[in-house]
Amino acid sequence: MCESCGCSEGAKATVVNLMTGATTEIAHDDGAAGHHHHEHEHDHGDGHHHHHHHDHSHHGHGHTVELGRAILEKNNELAQRNRSWFQGREILALDFVSSPGAGKTTLLEHTIKERSAAHNFYVIEGDQATAKDGERIRAAGAPVVQINTGTGCHLDADMVSRAVKELKPATGSVLLIENVGNLVCPAMFDLGEQCKIVIFSVTEGEDKPLKYPHMFLAAELMIINKTDLLPHVDFDLAVATSYARDINPQIEVLTLSARTGEGVQAWHDWLETKCAAMKDTAFA
Repeated sequence: MCESCGCSEGAKATVVNLMTGATTEIAHDDGAAGHHHHEHEHDHGDGHHHHHHHDHSHHGHGHTVELGRAILEKNNELAQRNRSWFQGREILALDFVSSPGAGKTTLLEHTIKERSAAHNFYVIEGDQATAKDGERIRAAGAPVVQINTGTGCHLDADMVSRAVKELKPATGSVLLIENVGNLVCPAMFDLGEQCKIVIFSVTEGEDKPLKYPHMFLAAELMIINKTDLLPHVDFDLAVATSYARDINPQIEVLTLSARTGEGVQAWHDWLETKCAAMKDTAFA
């Protein structure tokens, strides 16, 4: 389960290859290698302790914290494996996170349409249900695998690993991971990405970074989207930026409208810089 909210306990995730229709179901456990039964999962090292914690996680906060820690450690181990795999193939993997409706899918659609002459894009699309966003991405012209998390509130490293096996991204490509719309749990789960990009829109209020500090601390780039609506909402870009930098002084900030294209050139430039840096590190 997810230590923050317990949302995913017993949840099943489904991985759907939208090019072939192939479907795989995962009984996932938030960062544990979902297809294993608990006894298998916790046989490593002091497995009986972890098993004990699982059995009694509902009877005491300490046990829940222990279980949560074990889940995150297992997830981080798998994430590091993903990261090494991406780096070995010069694949730039980006994890896009936001609240529902901030404009992640629209930005990805725009990016694929505008930049596919320069890059091979592959997409992992995360939602609790439906393949609507995945179908939009496929229509934009990129190979896409849809992960439906059911009651789960975030993607984890195991789900990404399975989706990558379906996607088979080419060497030197760009993997765009659209996480489940949620600013809490995805902050804690490393997927093996190069960096997290947090998107929030001017309709959400400039105090978003203060309300969800872990996510803004985990992100390398903050994109403030829907700037075309600024004349119609009470939103101060300078205040929003200042709040984000209070939380994370290193965070980079871009403002744009994915719908109208205003400001997206700066996003394209950022992406190009990241792609170039990825190729440099492959030979470091």
